[in-house]
Amino acid sequence: MTEAIKIGVLGGSGLYEIEGFEGRQEVTLSTPYGDPSDAYVCGELEGTPIVFLPRHGRGHRHTPSEINYRANLWGMKAMGVTHIVSVSAVGSMREEIEPGHFVVIDQFVDRTRHRPDTFFGDGCVAHVQFADPVCGTVRRALLAAAEQAGVTTHDGGTYLCMEGPQFSTRAESKLYRSWGMDVIGMTNLTEAKLAREAGICYATVAMSTDYDCWHEGHDDVTIDAILAVMAKNVAGARSVVKSVVGPLKEAAAAESCGCRTALQGAILTSPDAIDDATRLRLGPLLDGIDLG
Repeated sequence: MTEAIKIGVLGGSGLYEIEGFEGRQEVTLSTPYGDPSDAYVCGELEGTPIVFLPRHGRGHRHTPSEINYRANLWGMKAMGVTHIVSVSAVGSMREEIEPGHFVVIDQFVDRTRHRPDTFFGDGCVAHVQFADPVCGTVRRALLAAAEQAGVTTHDGGTYLCMEGPQFSTRAESKLYRSWGMDVIGMTNLTEAKLAREAGICYATVAMSTDYDCWHEGHDDVTIDAILAVMAKNVAGARSVVKSVVGPLKEAAAAESCGCRTALQGAILTSPDAIDDATRLRLGPLLDGIDLG
C-alpha cells in the first residue's frame, strides 16, 4: 500500500490533548445517518493527518446504545480516514488482565440487540467478510506502540460487546467467563462492523478498569473505581496513540490487507435496483467499488 494514510482515533475527548498534536481544528459534519457524536478534531502528529472523535461526545453525553455509530463511521470515511485506532475502557474477565493493563483485541462476540450496526438495507444489501474482525496491520502497529509506550499489554483477546448501559449481572459475568471471553465492553464491535463495511482498517486497544463482578476477591464494579483507573490509563493511552503513527505508517507501506476492499463483491443488490437516494446515502462507501 503506497497511498498516504489518515488515522482516525475513537475514544475519550482527552485523547486529542497529546504533545505534538499540531494544527488543531474542529470539523462539524452532517451525514445521511444523522449527526456524529461530536465535532471531529483534526490535526497532525509527526506530519500524519489525525482525526479524533469522542464516541460518547464531550462531557460523555451519549450511552453506548445512543451513540450514532453509523454517523461516526460515515463521517470518518467521508473525511478520508484510512485507518482507525479505537481506545476504550473494558472490564476484565481474566485474573491476569489486571485493572490498568491494556489488551490489543483480535476477536469479538456480539451481545447487543438495540442498535443499528450496518450501513446496508433499505434498498441495498451487502454481506462483508468478518471472520477476522480487526485489521492485522493496525493491530501489529498498536502492539509496537504499546511496547514503545511502556504499558503492560496483552497480545490478543476476545471482547464481548454487551448492550448496556447497565453492567453485567453476576450470572452473566460468570457465563461470559465460561465462554472464554477476555474483556467486556459496550461499544467497539459495532464500530468494527461499520468500519469493515466502510473499507476502513480498524483495531482496538482495550484498557482494563475493573474485574466486572465475577471476581470474589475484588469489589463489584463501580463508577468511582472505573474513573480512578481510567484517570491513570489516560497517560498511557495518549502515549500509545502518539507512538502508533510511525509503526502504522511503516506497516501500511509494507503490507496490504483485505479491509480496504471488503465491500468489493459483497453487494448482492443488482446495480439497476439501487436507486439514486440509496447511492447518495451510501456515498463515500461506494467510491471505487465496482457494482457490476
